[in-house]
Amino acid sequence: MGPHGLAGKTRTVRAAEETRIVDVSVIIVNYNVREFLEQALRSVEAASDSLSVEVFVVDNNSADGSVDMLRTKFSTVRVIANDENLGFARANNQAIREASGRYLLILNPDTIVAEDTLRTLVDFMDIHPEAGAAGCRILGPDGSFAPESRRSFPTPLVAFYRMVKLSSLFPRSRLFGKYNLTYLPIDEVTEVDALSGSCMLVRHEALYHKRTLPHVNGQTTESGGAGLFDEGFFMYGEDLDWCYRIQQAGWKILYTPDTCIIHYKGASTTKSEVRYVKLFYGAMLRFAEKHLHHSYPRPVLWLLRLAVVVHGSCAALGNALKRLAPPIVDFAISWGVVVGLGELREAQSGVTFSGLFSFVIAPGFALIATAVIATLGGYKGHRRRVGPVWLGVAAAFLFLAAVSFFVRNIAFSRAVVLASLPAGAFALSAVRLLRRVRRRGFGRTVLVGSALEATRFRRCMDADGPRPSIFVGYVSPNKSDDETGCLGRLHHLRDIVLLRGIKDVIFGTAQLSDPLIFTLMQRLQGLPVRVHLLRPHTKDPDQVRLVHAEDALGVLRSPTARRLFGGFVALLAGMVNPIICRLAHRAGKGSVWSAIAQRTSQWKDVLAGRRHLVGYFHDDGFDPPTEWQLQPGVFSVTETGGRMTAEEAERAYWFYVRNQNAVLDWIVMVRAIRIAT
Repeated sequence: MGPHGLAGKTRTVRAAEETRIVDVSVIIVNYNVREFLEQALRSVEAASDSLSVEVFVVDNNSADGSVDMLRTKFSTVRVIANDENLGFARANNQAIREASGRYLLILNPDTIVAEDTLRTLVDFMDIHPEAGAAGCRILGPDGSFAPESRRSFPTPLVAFYRMVKLSSLFPRSRLFGKYNLTYLPIDEVTEVDALSGSCMLVRHEALYHKRTLPHVNGQTTESGGAGLFDEGFFMYGEDLDWCYRIQQAGWKILYTPDTCIIHYKGASTTKSEVRYVKLFYGAMLRFAEKHLHHSYPRPVLWLLRLAVVVHGSCAALGNALKRLAPPIVDFAISWGVVVGLGELREAQSGVTFSGLFSFVIAPGFALIATAVIATLGGYKGHRRRVGPVWLGVAAAFLFLAAVSFFVRNIAFSRAVVLASLPAGAFALSAVRLLRRVRRRGFGRTVLVGSALEATRFRRCMDADGPRPSIFVGYVSPNKSDDETGCLGRLHHLRDIVLLRGIKDVIFGTAQLSDPLIFTLMQRLQGLPVRVHLLRPHTKDPDQVRLVHAEDALGVLRSPTARRLFGGFVALLAGMVNPIICRLAHRAGKGSVWSAIAQRTSQWKDVLAGRRHLVGYFHDDGFDPPTEWQLQPGVFSVTETGGRMTAEEAERAYWFYVRNQNAVLDWIVMVRAIRIAT
């Protein structure tokens, strides 16, 4: 072959390579939004006609069949299926490292791009070589303009105006409306600080290559590339951080109104969850601490941190208040019962009670009853138990009896005192029983267990006659189980419950141990679901019976009750520790005082929440699962005077978790001190 032939072949190869240049690498991170994702990919297909486009979908371990849908309906999409939720930043970086396009389109799965969006954004970036990233108009489902289409960085003043709602009250103000640039027309090309991560076209070159920048004195300087997403941001704030670093690398961030997308905002997050609040406001704090500490005095950043913490705490408090409805109802009922008994007694005797009774004694009765019920775990789980009610009302009755004995103004109301016990207990118990009657039967139901148990449970439901319920399917503990009706694996359970609106979760006991079931129950905390166990029938092995999981396994001890008892003991320990240390010094090592001094010296750790009064020791060979909500402790249930195996330690912790209370804590502490001496 002659030299001209070789040169001709080389030119042909180069030409072929040039024709394969990718214009846009579309990157979508998906998490449990299969229907939205399919819709988004269809819109990307329609917008890709005149361009060379490659599409990446990074799935963060979705439980809704997203990966199967992608492989069935979108064979050209490059799928990266993660075994866990890596977060937005890490997942995007996985695809960015493999992307070959001149531009990267970071796109949310709950969006629809217009047919001209890709072409318009690419042309816009081509005629603006100084732009490192560009964004377009983002519209809500109703067609309204979304303010997050363009933003300023949350500097202390900008963040303050937003948090105190001045930006909402004066959106046209150049001072107060700076965060979302609401004072600017939405139909003008604008240089901005940041864009929304829901749709952002980024120049690939801006991430890796240096850009020559003109200097003030006519010289030139070079700035490094922006790099990838900061993986320290799990969700939220990473787009702000990226835009900031793109600008620091010498590129501009531009907004164009020439095209648009539709964003079904929040489809992949549940913003009522405390987790959302922590992620969102934690990201704002991280951005401020990372980028603003050189530009503002430290006190200003402290104030910003305080404002963000307060704002986030208020949002979390709003979520927590929803959980306070049951104790508030019990408080109102208890107060109403005692006041009603007083009114009845007044009508019978003709003697008027003082205001002290209605506004001090009756609320005191209600407060004690509610506090004791809460301490005993009466508001844990979804079956409001009757036992804590009777104990709570009994404690309140003793309070009322003692006050009526010592306070002359209500000494004549002994009939009210006597009637408060049965009346209060009956009223609060009736509320719980009525609630159980209303919730009788099953809603949308999922079984956690084997395919055989799912078949048996379905047969059991059919044998009991028609019910207003739907058996959705089962979650299998077996990785190889891919039968029809299998919805996913154990780590998908919470997502499946959220996605499918599950109201009842049935745990099969053939393949799941009680500790594992208990652990899975804790992962469902905060969700409005009822939990049952599927036990084999005692007489007929082919039949099954349902048992309320909270009756069989118990519920976790109230964190408030644990903290109150631990804090009380820690305060006592802190007061007596100096004295005990002196006695231990005199008695010498190995004495009972030396053992007590060693334990009481840890009272600060208990008060600070770094340790539990009774918890676990790391050298036991078994660390309890996080869902058991145990921490390293001053005392451990494994202190028996001898070395335990890992299996024995697990059984000991499991017993403690199911039965823990203040009395058991006291027994563990006394036994540990006796053994130590």
